[in-house]
Amino acid sequence: MSEFVLWAVIVAIAIAAAWFYWHRPSRPTPSWARTGKPLPNFTAVDERGDPVRSTDLHGAPAVILFVRGSWCPFCNAQVKRLTRYYKDIVDLGGRLVLITPKPLETTRRVAEFFEVEFEFWLDESLQIARQLDLVLSAGVPGSYRKEYGSDTVWPTAIVTDAAGIIAYVKLSKNFADRPNPKELLAAIRDATGP
Repeated sequence: MSEFVLWAVIVAIAIAAAWFYWHRPSRPTPSWARTGKPLPNFTAVDERGDPVRSTDLHGAPAVILFVRGSWCPFCNAQVKRLTRYYKDIVDLGGRLVLITPKPLETTRRVAEFFEVEFEFWLDESLQIARQLDLVLSAGVPGSYRKEYGSDTVWPTAIVTDAAGIIAYVKLSKNFADRPNPKELLAAIRDATGP
């Protein structure tokens, strides 16, 4: 086999492997993660250290994002893109909640940089992620594991209506897969009614 053919085969295999990685079937959908179902009850801690519950979101539509943390460039990019729609979400009466494994203070600095008032909830022990089947085992890159541990959350976006019913859910297929903020805004609009 000529050297050119060998390299062509290697490149073709690499491209095929990359395609299968990025386009492999999405992870199984947890039973709760369907539109029309109530958001499961869970408890977190807000940035002041006070307990908060998913039922505290009742009374207003909400965008809930499970993010891996401020160390994740894809999470930071997602927050940056969403800041452009923050005012529209708030004007519709919506709340925007970011749930992160840890630490809140560094995640909060990201939002302060973009000058938006997101709510931050902490799921430090991944208890909520385990309850909702959102744990991404060994999802933290090796260089960050000493500080953040090895497990994190699958990036997930949920929109609920004022009654806590799921109007939209996006379970990311991989760590870079995130919904377009326009989809979240449209879901909030739909959740607030005509």
